[in-house]
Amino acid sequence: MDLDQFAALRTAEGSAALAAAAGLAGGDPLVAAAALRSRGVPAGLAAAALTQAELRRRAVGKFGPEAAGMFLTRPGLEQATRLVVADRRAVRLAAAGVRTLADLGCGLGADALAAARAGIRVYGVEADPVTAALAAANAEAAGLAGRFTVECGDATAFDVTRVDAVFCDPARRRAGTGRRIFDPDAYSPPWDFVTGLAARVPHTVVKVAPGIDHARIPADAEAEWVSVDGDLVEAALWGGPLAGVPRRATVLRAGPDDAAPRAHLLTGTGEVEAGVGPVRRYLYDPDPAVVRAHLVAELADTLDATLADPSIAYLYADTPRPTPFGRCLEIVDVLPFSLKRLRALLRERRVGRVEILKRGSALSPEQLRRDLRLAGENPASLVLTRVAGAPTVLIGRPVADGGPPG
Repeated sequence: MDLDQFAALRTAEGSAALAAAAGLAGGDPLVAAAALRSRGVPAGLAAAALTQAELRRRAVGKFGPEAAGMFLTRPGLEQATRLVVADRRAVRLAAAGVRTLADLGCGLGADALAAARAGIRVYGVEADPVTAALAAANAEAAGLAGRFTVECGDATAFDVTRVDAVFCDPARRRAGTGRRIFDPDAYSPPWDFVTGLAARVPHTVVKVAPGIDHARIPADAEAEWVSVDGDLVEAALWGGPLAGVPRRATVLRAGPDDAAPRAHLLTGTGEVEAGVGPVRRYLYDPDPAVVRAHLVAELADTLDATLADPSIAYLYADTPRPTPFGRCLEIVDVLPFSLKRLRALLRERRVGRVEILKRGSALSPEQLRRDLRLAGENPASLVLTRVAGAPTVLIGRPVADGGPPG
């Protein structure tokens, strides 16, 4: 999208095209384009409206019903924070006494809008003119234009003395190609600027890729990893008075019906090593937020569990205990990996459906599933892993009362 296309979408004709496109999203794009053109919508406007309608449809998973009125770009949507995560962050900032916030690199405004809803005055800065215009339109659509304003400019030039907190979500995709950037030094704004904010502003939060190297995390920062229903979605560095613990895993799980997700927190230093022992009756597969936060040892303490291999984050215990921080399986067989032996055992037990988990195994679950040639009516869980360095397969079944509480 360019500014002219965006301006066209903001006209009465553009609004009508967006409304029509909304009913066509998710279907055949050629059929949808023809349908709009048959209604007299110019080709360029039809394409822009259909693109927005499709992006809004995809955005429902992140933003809920609010997605229907937002203006989006593909890269902006990919990097935008989920609503539930942004709202929790905003509540934490407001509880810390933050009243004014600079969002440096505000993108489409997901985090800024959450902060504004929490009563914080937000000054957004965005280098890309189109994205800045879309963020301002999103603030207007949400009725928050009085609390969230956007300027197009260089985030590093913003006068941070104007605010008492800064949020920064540096760009982690290359302009033009959309390819992911894994080296923090190649972020925009640059990493040295981002990590230097904590020395200039009382409260700072930096959103980073979940795969960030722990060695790049400032020593005085709190590093938090967040998962939503088992999907690792982001990491954030909290600086200044906001830093409460060295490492935090925040696990958000859907509540019953339409209730807000429940938040479960596990904290620690991230430097403790879990004990090692034999494979036992129950296996716990820790949530990815726990694994990335290096808090497997802390989880092991709550479960009276140990590792079977010091480099593999599966935990083993003698009894199942409810925990929101991982799945629990009852192990019924442990055998050195052998395709022939595994196939024979599953055939003997009439196993026709398997879920396949893996850590520390180079095997492809899809290829293994084909090679097993399953036939039968029974289900099973297969865990491909290593035990004391040896390739091993565990056969198990989920433990309903040993997993996350419902």
